[in-house]
Amino acid sequence: MSSSPDDVDQGGLEQVSRADRVASLTGVRAVAALLVMGTHAAYGTGAYHRGYLGMMFARMEIGVAIFFVLSGFLLFNGWVRATATGTAPPRVRRYARNRVRRIMPAYVVTVLLAFALYEVREITPNPGHSWAGLARHLTLTQIYSADYFAAYLHQGLTQMWSLAVEVAFYAALPVLAYLLLVLLCRRRWRPSMVLAGLAVLGALSPLWLIVLHTTDWLPTGAGLWLPHYLVWFVGGMTLTVLSHIGFRCYAVVAVPVAVVAYLVVSTPIGGRIDAPALDLVQDVAKVMLYATVATLVVAPLALGDTGVFSRMLSSRLMVWLGEISYEIFLLHVIVMEIVMVSILGWPLYTGSVVVLFTLTLAMTIPAAWLLHRLTRPRPQQV
Repeated sequence: MSSSPDDVDQGGLEQVSRADRVASLTGVRAVAALLVMGTHAAYGTGAYHRGYLGMMFARMEIGVAIFFVLSGFLLFNGWVRATATGTAPPRVRRYARNRVRRIMPAYVVTVLLAFALYEVREITPNPGHSWAGLARHLTLTQIYSADYFAAYLHQGLTQMWSLAVEVAFYAALPVLAYLLLVLLCRRRWRPSMVLAGLAVLGALSPLWLIVLHTTDWLPTGAGLWLPHYLVWFVGGMTLTVLSHIGFRCYAVVAVPVAVVAYLVVSTPIGGRIDAPALDLVQDVAKVMLYATVATLVVAPLALGDTGVFSRMLSSRLMVWLGEISYEIFLLHVIVMEIVMVSILGWPLYTGSVVVLFTLTLAMTIPAAWLLHRLTRPRPQQV
């Protein structure tokens, strides 16, 4: 699993190195991207099946949740700020244009590269490698089928399901902001009402899972749709509201709790690796614990902590990696397959997770940097 980073609409790319708070939020993207790459390396080398350690490797997919929390926090801020200060809310057309400019150029290049590459690299099964699959991936609609894995999964783009979810959130956010801040609060700054509304919104994720597991109303593929993961975005949206009322959160408290929650979700409570699917209790526990961990990781950075945790993530290296984390996310699956098959010559589910991760990272970074330089939006566009 993986997800896509999102940029700071209200600050601009050029301000990343000038504001510690924005810098640390950029740095944590690097952490999330490395977690995603790590879980893919663990899967490819069979490390998932190494007992409790394997479960911890598998749960590194929590990088997806961190990205979603960041998007909820950063993108909801414009609407919350407008309500809190009595200013005009973001213009939806400009918001949509910025989202397209931020994610689509690099994404389209990656999709076309993957389809071209897998014309000459044989890998099976690869049901998404078709003209229909290309159209679906270019429009980020590949997850909307009865069974995505059998219909549109592409071996070079397996992580893109989460980008499709994120784009669905982009589309839904103006509507959610209207419901929470206009209909519920009548354009007045009522943070307690917004928080209550967000709690109801977050409850839609377990409700969706109950419907998915106990009825036949939804197709199997609905497990990859936005409602399943909405609570992760809601975690970030909640942090936005808390930041505007001056709430503070400190890493010395939040990070240890996040670590404990991560260790808990790495037990069978979040599902066994060797099980064909999660049951209802496991699915709900996993999505809610991921929301908890990811929100706690982001919370100190979003809510004013300037301690060691924030300073580490604000370092030049972490900020630089964070700035190209979206491109790392886009390219690393393709690079990892080439490294494992063509460079290392390892059969699937064999080899060292550390070696595969290290070589993939070393080869992905230059390609990601180049893709970022060629396709990034210019500061005046953000």
